[in-house]
Amino acid sequence: MPHPRTRGAELRQRLAELRGPDVPAKTLDARALAALAANPGCARRAILDGAGVDKTRLATALGSPSGFGQSQFALTRGNAFEARVKADGGAELLRLAHRKLDPGAEPPEQAGVPDLSAIGPAGRAARTALALREAVEAGGWTLLDHPMLALDVAGSPAFLEPDAVVVHPDGSWTVVEIKSFPLLDGSADPAKVGAAARQAAVYVLALEAVAARLDPAPRVRHRILLVCPKDFSNLPAASAVDVRKQRAVTSRQLARLTRIEEIVDTLPEGTCFSPELPAAELTAAVESVPATYAPECLSACELAFHCRDRSRAAGAVTSLGRAARAELGGLTTVEAVLSAARGESGDPDDPAVAALRRAARLRAEALSAAASGRDSAGQEVVPCP
Repeated sequence: MPHPRTRGAELRQRLAELRGPDVPAKTLDARALAALAANPGCARRAILDGAGVDKTRLATALGSPSGFGQSQFALTRGNAFEARVKADGGAELLRLAHRKLDPGAEPPEQAGVPDLSAIGPAGRAARTALALREAVEAGGWTLLDHPMLALDVAGSPAFLEPDAVVVHPDGSWTVVEIKSFPLLDGSADPAKVGAAARQAAVYVLALEAVAARLDPAPRVRHRILLVCPKDFSNLPAASAVDVRKQRAVTSRQLARLTRIEEIVDTLPEGTCFSPELPAAELTAAVESVPATYAPECLSACELAFHCRDRSRAAGAVTSLGRAARAELGGLTTVEAVLSAARGESGDPDDPAVAALRRAARLRAEALSAAASGRDSAGQEVVPCP
């Protein structure tokens, strides 16, 4: 049996070959990881993210450019707000953490801000782990600005960079998310808060992995600090958001992901996802990995337009949504659904088939009654004047 380190080196080499010669790996961030966890059955996204493929460039090369992502204006505004929040050694950020999460602790007047610079993501992750341990031993308040965390995803390491992590005087750790959407009268858009919570849950899982290597393990708080502009100003306001539900869901979904090695072993020899390849060859490579498309992918994945077109062309019921797919059981195509509804195929004892045939009968009765000018009870329908 090959040594684990040898297997790891072989996998990294194979993933580099899948990206293409001299193509740098795209970092898997928490937003992408949360989206991946939301669709754990999609082997296509798992292998592309695991290999560090730039899915935006890939979608463009496939002829289905993505409309997914943030505008440059939003990125610039977000960066400017984050810089303001972290000014003066993060004094305002720590004040918000103290007031919203730990009012009983001593005020953060003397806080440490360690240097986390190192060579490469792995080096930065190691430096972050050391800084966290030193902060716990020192006591007091510490602010880690853009730490690097490592999390195992389907057998491949993902390096994640939260906006900040606060170490409290009792040694506990809090994830900080800084967003540019406003808090209006103390509340924000629920959809945006939910997306931020799912992203923060990934960071909480990664922090828990770091804490587990220390003895005793520090407590990773499940209430994160969400910092946003107050009303329509550029002044920071904060809210404590409980992410225990999102953390549990994300952990369970990540555990369901097929390991990257298993997907790699099923690929044809010479498979490559480089956007520089001819369109036909690139399309064949992408189609060699099965996808699990759902309409929800449109707001979470750069390849959603490509996968939607393929799903519709194949008549797959997944294009109707996960709820419809779950109700239809073993009927996986629209043609099979229509055939079962017409009574041409399908087991009559199958609940899905029986429901379809009943719906088809009700529809036929309604259309017949409408054509004859009577309702379903046989009463004459008088049109409105």
